[in-house]
Amino acid sequence: MAQREPCPDRFFDDLGGAFAMGCAGGSIYYFFKGFISAPSRERFKGALNAVKHRGPVLGGGFAMWGGLFSVFDCSLLWYRQKEGPINAIAAGFGTGGVLAMRAGMHICWRNAIAGGIILAVIEGVGVAYNNFMVKQQMLMMHEVSKINEERMKRMSTGLPDYTQDELQEKLMMKAQEQQNSGFFSGLFNRG
Repeated sequence: MAQREPCPDRFFDDLGGAFAMGCAGGSIYYFFKGFISAPSRERFKGALNAVKHRGPVLGGGFAMWGGLFSVFDCSLLWYRQKEGPINAIAAGFGTGGVLAMRAGMHICWRNAIAGGIILAVIEGVGVAYNNFMVKQQMLMMHEVSKINEERMKRMSTGLPDYTQDELQEKLMMKAQEQQNSGFFSGLFNRG
């Protein structure tokens, strides 16, 4: 898992990252929207004008979301004294609720639940991916230890050790076997 900035600095890191993502995504979106809605002879000028006026607005909205999320995340980290997916889910819940507060309590609760669900899905995918990668690393380490045992047996019987190319080839074969024995290998295997 990637290390993040400590909490006081995390706020500015998340705020700037969210603003940059919003500006980049908003620029792409509003470029095409301005291009399509401009008169035929001024499409490029209309696209640039739309990017200039609306791209930073979307970036500001993203920055507001990222900043509030970071405030809730750091507050929960301080309160619970541990980092985990619960902090992110609760921060998404709080952020969604606070941003929709001026629309009324019903919409506030609905957006809070939606924010919590979205962050729960993101955190769930992250945990599943980390578990999968750890399992793959453990399998590869097990295969490397098997190859090392085989090398020791060869050397104890007087046979020469594998060359670097032979070792690389054995590791590549083991990696290929692991790839072919995956969860969906029966569906997508072409052999």
